[in-house]
Amino acid sequence: MKILVTGAAGFIGAACSKALLQQGHEVLGIDNLNHYYDPAIKGARLVPLLTHPNFYFEKMDIAEKAKVDEVFLDFQPEHLLHLAAQAGVRYSLDNPEAYVNSNLVGFCHLLEACRHHPVKHFVFASSSSVYGANENFPYKTEQHTDHPVSLYAATKKSNEMLAHSYSHLYALPTTGLRFFTVYGPQGRPDMAPIRFAQRIMRGETIPVYNQGNHKRDFTYIDDIVAGTLAALMHIPQADNKWDSANPNPESSKAPYRIYNIGRGQPMDLMKFIELLEKHLGRKAEIQLLPKQPGDVDATWADVTPLQQATDYRPKVSLDEGIERFAKWFLSQ
Repeated sequence: MKILVTGAAGFIGAACSKALLQQGHEVLGIDNLNHYYDPAIKGARLVPLLTHPNFYFEKMDIAEKAKVDEVFLDFQPEHLLHLAAQAGVRYSLDNPEAYVNSNLVGFCHLLEACRHHPVKHFVFASSSSVYGANENFPYKTEQHTDHPVSLYAATKKSNEMLAHSYSHLYALPTTGLRFFTVYGPQGRPDMAPIRFAQRIMRGETIPVYNQGNHKRDFTYIDDIVAGTLAALMHIPQADNKWDSANPNPESSKAPYRIYNIGRGQPMDLMKFIELLEKHLGRKAEIQLLPKQPGDVDATWADVTPLQQATDYRPKVSLDEGIERFAKWFLSQ
């Protein structure tokens, strides 16, 4: 099968591309290799992929419509796994234009390309951030998500709404995956696991916001990949039981679905740091600080719908996952 993966040099994108190749698919990866974090990290993720005979890579920006159209015309993908995005909640406070260009303009270009060069399934990365001010735990996809607390979250909510409109208008099967705090080897350097590990090994103080009272549904990369690929192959159908008088946000009369993808077991951030200390063999120096704008206190995924649809079962415990991460980190 021919699969187009956007954000192929990203943490999740590279891991999914590798798994798709192992399954025997033909993969075209695209990525703009921007400088949100060191492009050399992205390049290192691409190195093992570029040696595979069924992997092709093109450096490009999805905000450039002509290039998107050209890729679809030349490659003619059967499935689209859209993982490219301007990431980061805090970065959106200072650089909103980057989120508009990638997460909104680029997203629309891909939808239009799918409209004119039909694919069997368009799967895209949403985010647990869409739950925003919602404090009903665990987060369920049947809950409404109308109160984002960051621009990043607002763009991801917009992606879900735009995808639904194309599913409704053009019968384009679309699935949005709300990722919950992904970690593991070759992870993003702007996220807590690598930042904390670096500071622990250097003997530097770790700034911990919200006085350490955050909880996160940490999910190991291998489990995320397994769930993402399972969702990619599970093409949504119209929900004939969908009731417009009592609308369920996770489905539709159009071929559209939204799933949470996480471990389903929230962990105190302080416990996460304890496990890092354990597997790195060093004690952390911690500075407790006030909550930052755009942050949410906790995330907790109800993954029941994804389990029912694809038999998704996260396998890696937090202790095992951090042990694997620490071994990788110490080997660098």
